[in-house]
Amino acid sequence: MFMLRNVTKYLFGDTSKESIVEIPQGQLYLVRPLSPKGYSELIFKDAAATIRRTGQEYQYQLVVQRAYEEGEEELLAEEDGEDGGADALTTDKDEKTFLLDQDLHFRSEIREGGEAVFAWRDLSGDPGDLYEFVCDRSVQAGEVGTFEMVAIKCQYERKFRRPQEAATEKELQQFNFTDQTIPSASAVSSPTKAAIDSPPPKPRAIENSLARQTKKDMSSNISKKRSSDKEVAPTAAPPSASVPTATEILTQERAELHLFDFPSGSFMLQDPSVKATVSEIGKWQYWLQITGQDKEWLGQPVIADINPVFNFEYLSFIFNHYTDDGSAYSWLLRFKDQETEERFQEGLMQALWEQLNEVKWTKTTDDDRQYVLDAFEDLTMEDAENLEKEEVEDDEAEPDDSQRTEEYDSDESADDVVTKPEDGDINSQLAVGYKHDRSFVVRGSKIGVFKHTPNNNLEFSTNISKVETPGGKLFSPKKVMLHAEDTDMILQNADNPHSLYRMDLEYGKVVDEWKVHDDIQVKNFAPEKKFAQMTGEQTFLGLSHNALYRVDPRLSGNKMVDSDLKQYTSKNAFTTAATTEKGYIAVASDKGDIRMFDKLGLRAKSALPALGDPITGLDVSADGRWVLATCRTYILLIDALQKDGKNEGKLGFEKGFAKDSKPQPRRLTLSPSHVAQFQYETKIPLSFTPARFNAGVDDKETSIITATGPFIVTWNMKKVLAGKKDPYTIKRYEEVVKADDFKYGSDKNVIVALPNEVNMVAKQSFKKPTRESIAATPTGRRIMRRSDVVNSPY
Repeated sequence: MFMLRNVTKYLFGDTSKESIVEIPQGQLYLVRPLSPKGYSELIFKDAAATIRRTGQEYQYQLVVQRAYEEGEEELLAEEDGEDGGADALTTDKDEKTFLLDQDLHFRSEIREGGEAVFAWRDLSGDPGDLYEFVCDRSVQAGEVGTFEMVAIKCQYERKFRRPQEAATEKELQQFNFTDQTIPSASAVSSPTKAAIDSPPPKPRAIENSLARQTKKDMSSNISKKRSSDKEVAPTAAPPSASVPTATEILTQERAELHLFDFPSGSFMLQDPSVKATVSEIGKWQYWLQITGQDKEWLGQPVIADINPVFNFEYLSFIFNHYTDDGSAYSWLLRFKDQETEERFQEGLMQALWEQLNEVKWTKTTDDDRQYVLDAFEDLTMEDAENLEKEEVEDDEAEPDDSQRTEEYDSDESADDVVTKPEDGDINSQLAVGYKHDRSFVVRGSKIGVFKHTPNNNLEFSTNISKVETPGGKLFSPKKVMLHAEDTDMILQNADNPHSLYRMDLEYGKVVDEWKVHDDIQVKNFAPEKKFAQMTGEQTFLGLSHNALYRVDPRLSGNKMVDSDLKQYTSKNAFTTAATTEKGYIAVASDKGDIRMFDKLGLRAKSALPALGDPITGLDVSADGRWVLATCRTYILLIDALQKDGKNEGKLGFEKGFAKDSKPQPRRLTLSPSHVAQFQYETKIPLSFTPARFNAGVDDKETSIITATGPFIVTWNMKKVLAGKKDPYTIKRYEEVVKADDFKYGSDKNVIVALPNEVNMVAKQSFKKPTRESIAATPTGRRIMRRSDVVNSPY
């Protein structure tokens, strides 16, 4: 984090936003140490604290708003019924509002154990009454410091009726009440009145207190308090790589340089003035060099792994830097104005795009270039308010009583199951049933079958011990897909790229080999429609590197439907496809472009430009509004609805986008600082599994799930579209996550396949990404015993 005075400058700067700063999670108490009404009252169990602008100049509000569990708000409304009376006409039961004034004596405290608390006077209550907002432990130290400094400057503006930029340290001192103690919200003892409402501290004490906080990064001070006086050395910048010879300079700009400090969780200023240069150093090779007045700070190739994020609100560019030993660091450049950042962005994105596509940036159209630039900005997408009311989730972990299994041998003894079987195989794929409550996990040439229990656990049901062709040749499926009301499974054998196999799940054996075509291979396949596996539909889609076609197993001979073949002469390198509920088709490629079809056999209605990274996974919302494309280090969320022009209201599947109105892509990824922390903890590079929406015939898409290394990551759709900071939560495991998906008909439960374990986990157990949750040691696994296993019918 920047020095707090600089931070608040930029927080106050964007007057278009009502909210200035927020603490997203905590509890609100009313503490009455001297009142006969009772010592402490919990007002809001789950709440968020926000500092907002009002309609009047120099007037600001502290707002604490209640957060509801899923369905809780509706339930309370039903209970209120007609008796709601006047309460129904006010938001007081859901929101507490306080004018930020010096009389509040607003202050904060870090308690023993690291708990952060804000406190302020209840001006309408009895003498000594206080409101206390106890921050959730996921709230970082830097957020606490920034929130308090913003509150101080709001009080300054109210009193002096002038902008906070004009404030001197001496003027700000009178709003510092940190020397006044804050009684605990728990009635352990009854503090005296003197302890609660002590006289203002001497000016010298205030001066020293505030000077310490403004001369240093306040977040660093708080993090030191939380470390129980244990000194932790700040993150040191690694040595810079040698500077290669440049053949062309693409951009060169001046900026401040900050390095993310792992112990404090903040960006720390390293150099107030550096020169950031992007240059070409060879054919399709580019280099980023950061140079200070006295030293070379860092240099590295411009590749997708730098995970670039541009934020024009804060005039910043954040990126990752990797050293030869695999360590990751997160750096931040802050520019003097938007024009400077735009010039730097153009040069860096040119280098990144040319490196990935091996095509000159100037050969693309202006619209395609803008599409690429938009994808790497922090954007707020339109129509976020049209989604259904956001569910508020509890990020606190609940006891995980989900059943787990380590292998699928139905003949195991009564002893504990071996956690790492000697067959050398690991879990590789997951198929979740739509029609029946079953999940299937591929492990080498075995398939494990798991039953979904009513209490959202998994029970091992049976093991299909040998996957073999009708001719008896054993093989390990490369890809599987449930089919025909979940009674069949379609399998792909890497050794036979022209054919697919049908397994009858009732008998647990492969019964058919379907030869698709003599010359055209099957690279991937997808259902005819999004929920086709719930029906008796026999046809499905096939994909080769340059062709899209329909497969009909009922045909004699080759199973490809020739009239529905769309083949391209160029090498399109198709990789994956997905369909909507109506059967619209999205197809992605190794180049990173996406084609959108309304039906097979015809030209694509729309073609979205490539960012350059191969697309490894694709999903589409049931109504076709949202397209989700997975690349190795990020995920693209694309709005396919056209909002203006002659095709307004039509999807890109139905009518092509105008040249000047391509959809604005939203690039989902982990923040660079979280990526650096992930690699700092695991030494595993970022690599997302295919991302998916939650799915259900009558359900709206509200969440996105994927995994990287030992972490599962889920995004909240409404938070993503509203441009919320870090709109994702995580769960860490001991081993790398091999496959993951939502349980059908729910966004609350996730099925996870680890190398030697399968389980169902409540999304409620996911946590916000913090130093603690990223570094957390996962709980030990529970070993299944024979009493947990259902007898096999095979």
